Amino acid sequence: MNFKKVNNIFQARYSDPMITPRGKLQVSVFNTTVGKPVENAKVDIFTTNTSGEETQIESLVTDSSGKTLEILLDAPSKEYSFTPENEIRPYSLYNVKISATDFNNATIENVEIFEDTSAIQDVNITSLENPLPNGQNIVIRDNTLWGDFPPKIPEDEVKELPPATGFVVLDEPVIPEFIVVHDGSPNNNSAPNYYVPFKDYIKNVASSEIYSTWNEATIRANVLAIISFTLNRVFTEWYRGQGKNFTITSSTAFDQSFSYGRNIFKEISTIVDEAFSTYITRTNIVQPLLAQYCDGKTVSCPNWLSQWGSQSLGNQGYNTMDILRHYYGDIYLDQAKLVSGVPSSFPNEILQLGSTGNDVRTIQTQLNAISNNYPAIPKLRVDGIYGNGTLSAVEKFQSIFNMPQTGMVDFATWYQISHIYVAVTRLAQLV
Repeated sequence: MNFKKVNNIFQARYSDPMITPRGKLQVSVFNTTVGKPVENAKVDIFTTNTSGEETQIESLVTDSSGKTLEILLDAPSKEYSFTPENEIRPYSLYNVKISATDFNNATIENVEIFEDTSAIQDVNITSLENPLPNGQNIVIRDNTLWGDFPPKIPEDEVKELPPATGFVVLDEPVIPEFIVVHDGSPNNNSAPNYYVPFKDYIKNVASSEIYSTWNEATIRANVLAIISFTLNRVFTEWYRGQGKNFTITSSTAFDQSFSYGRNIFKEISTIVDEAFSTYITRTNIVQPLLAQYCDGKTVSCPNWLSQWGSQSLGNQGYNTMDILRHYYGDIYLDQAKLVSGVPSSFPNEILQLGSTGNDVRTIQTQLNAISNNYPAIPKLRVDGIYGNGTLSAVEKFQSIFNMPQTGMVDFATWYQISHIYVAVTRLAQLV
């Protein structure tokens, strides 16, 4: 398939501003059996009418990194996502079906597309001899701003911690490698638990709770509230202290919305990558704030962040801290000093063309390991010199993993390289 030619056809078809608004979708297919992307997987995109009948509109094939072209799909006007009064769902829904030789088929229903935003749908498939225990058919739940979800049951924003002999073993907040998500209410013992990388969990919740069309300050404020809420559950061992075997639930009555396998949005993903270790707190407390929030339309929540209210404030020019302090009062932002599951912490200076030293050598070594699974990333000489080859490899990595392609290793890129390096080396040891 001539990817460049096909992409040009898409762009020509959808470049007329007078036709239906459109948003972007890119699908990535990953082989969970051996921990590598799936090349030449067939990805079919469908719409569904009110009678449930499907119509296929696109058919794509993945490249060596397991990724399809980024295509444009019809979406409602983004204006519908800016105010709570609209009665039209502000995103369109598509079904994605994946098939590949020697693999189990997979289906993702209700992939969400907003105008002028970029949806990312990651799909994990398994070889025929290794089917997933719960199947490979996923139905994405509605965004909480549109669907019908129970409101949050109020809790104290600062928890009374157990004594040192109790469940809390952390002296300060730490970013965990994984969040164990109980996909139901806390006492629903039949609900499954999912082990989700921390950043992936935050991206999933933010994509489920707010709209990717909102301005950056508003998205960032909501992301920080989600991070802080999550880290409070981690730090206080809230559910494990109750004898549960999970970190948090997907119930909006108790925690935050999480929809297993859902698409996320690049606009949200970029902010999470930058801010994932930052949380809201208050003077004289150690724990992250249990930063509760509500939609501000169907539920009123004084002293909590209002999601629709934060959108209004962002439109009025409020910055992220202005928005957060408007709702939570006297708070400040702090940063976890330790990120679990990574070989080494960010060196506190951006690595770029001309940089030298052990930190550059670390990145070169990790990129070489990642390139065993993602061959589009060029192999590097591990010499500790950030030359054009290293720059090209970083750019390719950033492209594959949906990051801004700066060619520089900043905080977000360092930890994403570390995360993928740990994942591929761990899987290599298991295969």
